[in-house]
Amino acid sequence: MKISLKFPLSGGAVKGGTFALQARLSIRRLARKYAAEGRILDVMLDIVFKLLFTANDDDSREALRLLLSDCTHRPVRNVQVQNNEILPEYLTGKTVRLDIHVTFNDGEQADLEIQVKKTDDDLKARALLLGAKLLAGQMKRGEKYREAKRVYQIFFLNCELFPGSDKVPRRYFAMEETEHDKLSQDLEIIIYEMPKLKQVVKAYFEGKVELKNLSPEQKWCIYFRYKGDEKMESLIQELCRQEEGIMRADRALSRISHDQEKWAKALFREKAAMDYSSGLYAAGKAGEERGIASGYQRAKEETARKMKEIGLSTDQIIYTTNLSPEEIEKL
Repeated sequence: MKISLKFPLSGGAVKGGTFALQARLSIRRLARKYAAEGRILDVMLDIVFKLLFTANDDDSREALRLLLSDCTHRPVRNVQVQNNEILPEYLTGKTVRLDIHVTFNDGEQADLEIQVKKTDDDLKARALLLGAKLLAGQMKRGEKYREAKRVYQIFFLNCELFPGSDKVPRRYFAMEETEHDKLSQDLEIIIYEMPKLKQVVKAYFEGKVELKNLSPEQKWCIYFRYKGDEKMESLIQELCRQEEGIMRADRALSRISHDQEKWAKALFREKAAMDYSSGLYAAGKAGEERGIASGYQRAKEETARKMKEIGLSTDQIIYTTNLSPEEIEKL
């Protein structure tokens, strides 16, 4: 089940941080409730993606190993997560990365990320720069360049970067312009545009496509994108039957979904991301710069509606949104 919250978390919105405290307590209550009910965390959230594949249990570790093997098209024997710790500021950070940086086999490295939606940033340039940084970061002074180990920058995207092609995934190396000989294979960038598999899923339910004919990495993409959709439960079960890695990931996801602390982290993180990307700030700026008051009003109403859903008082909603009691009552 996908949960979206759009109420301010910072104490600056209300004197003394009273509202911030109420917001945190509300999130904690929701976390306890959802964990007790066994609601499934949304794996499309970057923090859940990271929690899933860095949990300290056999299912999580084996799922990560098999995912990495499927992505790289190479047998992966062992995986060591390099950035397992999730620092407190990650929960409220607006632009912080929640990647999974791993070292495997003979010292090769990979960085895995999931991107929920397209941003105003250049994701193509980001993939290239992060991959180059990963490659350069392993070189110590005095080492020979030939000693560099191969690195992989892997992105699972819930958007399309290359609309002219249905190919999933897309793999990039440094190569010559016309003859296409590879300059080096030390850096490989792998991009999965998950929405491109929508037609495959549709064809599956129409009986026109069998899952066994898809590649393991395509099956991972379908699992990530449709796990939270109750209508796709039969599809998810079939994926689990066919792929051990997906089966183990599904078990690990079910396990962490009963952990209220992980639910709290997910809710805090999603709240911060939503505040940054949409929320009152974005709508307010758009209204000031373009004179579009209606957009600002809709954002305030949406925020107030979410605040009502988690049980905050009318006074708190008025203080935060400046809506009248009558407007709030109509929501």
